[in-house]
Amino acid sequence: MSLRQYEYALAIAAEGSVTAAAEVLRVAQPSVSQQIRSLERDLGVELFARTPTGLVPTSVGRAFLREAEVAVSAARRARAMARAGADGLAGELVVAVQMGLGTRQLPGALAALRRRYPRLEVTVFEEPSSAELERLCRRGLPDLTLMAECEQSPVGHHLGDEEFVVVLGPGHWGLAADRVELRDLKGEPWVRFDRDSALDGVLLGALRVSEITPVTAGRVSQTATAVRWAAHGLGVTLVPASAVPRGHEHLVRPVFPIVSQPVIAVVRNGAGPAETVLLELLRQETWYESPSLSPVP
Repeated sequence: MSLRQYEYALAIAAEGSVTAAAEVLRVAQPSVSQQIRSLERDLGVELFARTPTGLVPTSVGRAFLREAEVAVSAARRARAMARAGADGLAGELVVAVQMGLGTRQLPGALAALRRRYPRLEVTVFEEPSSAELERLCRRGLPDLTLMAECEQSPVGHHLGDEEFVVVLGPGHWGLAADRVELRDLKGEPWVRFDRDSALDGVLLGALRVSEITPVTAGRVSQTATAVRWAAHGLGVTLVPASAVPRGHEHLVRPVFPIVSQPVIAVVRNGAGPAETVLLELLRQETWYESPSLSPVP
């Protein structure tokens, strides 16, 4: 067995077919098929089952892929450390972010990190599900994760808090106020997020406090999409303040009761210099602190 075979198996699981996996990996399709057959012979099990919708991992395959994911991630980190030399750290840094958090702060910190380590490649992916982020952190897959909670994860570093704001359509009555009371939005249509998204959980929790059952105008996956839908009058929405795209600030108002989430950075065990530096750079960014805002009477 080899790490290349592990990478091939993970690509098939992600893409659902050998052909698509070969395209992503930029290798010939017969090579991928041959490597997977060889891997299955060595293991003595069938990793994938053929279905009308494509290849899906078997129960044994799912268990194998979980461990393969850990092995491939560890190998990437080992290569990164091995490539560190006189010119500075090289390799890949993997950052996972709970969707909507640190949208304004992370780019600046990453730019400073790249200036320090110009040969470092950074991969950032946004994950809408807080439960999935917890799982990834427990397995040590991201090098650094920004999330709102880490009850079952390694020790987290509290960077600050992310304030949520309401986005209103042009001409909405709420734009005349400095702060909008959520209870006054009862009956408004809402642009919501995917059902398993942490963002939708925040929205529902905030409306529940104000005894509002939301009327759903539509659901989206991205914060920027939610803002643009609200800007076109499709409904109001609630997003982290830093996630509001430029050019839409005039449609945003803070809310009462104040809605905020902590921003916690979780660094994997055995963190290297890149993760440590990025954490310090994130600490230097400006984060919203809830005690500094006074509730509207």
